[in-house]
Amino acid sequence: MFYWNSLTFRTGPRSHDGLLSGRADVESPVPVFAGAYRWDAILPKEPRMETTPTPETKHPRELVHVPASVRESRKGLLDRSAAAGIPAMPLLGMLPLRRLIPQNLHSVLDYKGALTVAGVGLLSGSVAARTAGLVLGSADLGVSLLTDYRLSLWKLIPIEVHEAIDYVWSLSVIAAPFLFGYSRRSRLATWVHVLVGASTLAASLFTDYRAQRGVQWGRGRKTDLGPVGG
Repeated sequence: MFYWNSLTFRTGPRSHDGLLSGRADVESPVPVFAGAYRWDAILPKEPRMETTPTPETKHPRELVHVPASVRESRKGLLDRSAAAGIPAMPLLGMLPLRRLIPQNLHSVLDYKGALTVAGVGLLSGSVAARTAGLVLGSADLGVSLLTDYRLSLWKLIPIEVHEAIDYVWSLSVIAAPFLFGYSRRSRLATWVHVLVGASTLAASLFTDYRAQRGVQWGRGRKTDLGPVGG
């Protein structure tokens, strides 16, 4: 005597009501004999191997290729998307203080500040002001043209090095009128240099520094870049 069952074998007698009435209380017909054993109780179970997720290994940042479709997708000065570049590693573990100013906008301010410092210095009647303005302006302009960000000609200077230079350059421009003695002889150059230095320093503290290729000098440091635009 046998009856129909779906997926498991049952032990013990089955009521004849179901057989006589012809009810089909099963999903898929599998003929089994009464009193048979469950196969899952007889056959040995395969051992289950518990796996623990392995933490993601951090690797030194290397040169990366940004596809043209991503690199050219958005070019606005306020672009803070993934297309804007690779977020810079924190400088000294704490700088910048906040990432609010987009990299493209900061790059434009770099060029504007360099040309302003150099131009005002050259228009000054003080030799010290002209020399300081020309040296500081040319230095900032050269660094900007060689930095690894979108608005540059050559990607040679890592973005973290550029950030450090921004702080040093800003303080140098502020101190130049007083160190070189043209704070009284050239008031216009003094005020412009101090204002440009102070504004560049403030902007650097809140810039979302981004690299285009991830250029690093020497051995790269291990880094977790974190969320984009964080």
